Amino acid sequence: MRIGLYPGTFDPITNGHMDIIGRAVKLVDRLVIGVARNDDKGPLFTTDQRVEMVRAEVRRFGPQVEVRAFSSLLMHFAEELDATVIVRGLRAVADFEYEFQMTAMNQRLNADIETVFLMADPRHQAIASRLVKEIARLGGDIGSFVSPAVAAAVLDRVKA
Repeated sequence: MRIGLYPGTFDPITNGHMDIIGRAVKLVDRLVIGVARNDDKGPLFTTDQRVEMVRAEVRRFGPQVEVRAFSSLLMHFAEELDATVIVRGLRAVADFEYEFQMTAMNQRLNADIETVFLMADPRHQAIASRLVKEIARLGGDIGSFVSPAVAAAVLDRVKA
């Protein structure tokens, strides 16, 4: 069984993330969405809230997709899952340098786990969770960047 891991913060999950997930499920038998615990970054949502939000969004993919939080080194989490592939999304050239370095380090940690890059659909290339939160905080419309349920949750949080 080919297990893929798509890690991220998902604070919040965007249409760009969903595009990558929808394409990644075609490449593996099982896809685990790894929600990183990174409370030091001051996320808008707690880890548990992000896990539940992602679960609600990916439910349509069925049991092939699982959502789990993790706080360990990514490669350790991938090994724990018996993942053979780490899926990463690329939006623009700016993402490439960071991802290139990360992939090289992961390759040194475990050469048996491949990293696969999926280019963001051009319609979603500009979407970043950080920008979605900023637009929402400043009263802009985030409806074209996230699902209606996620938009409502983000607006609830930024108003609080």
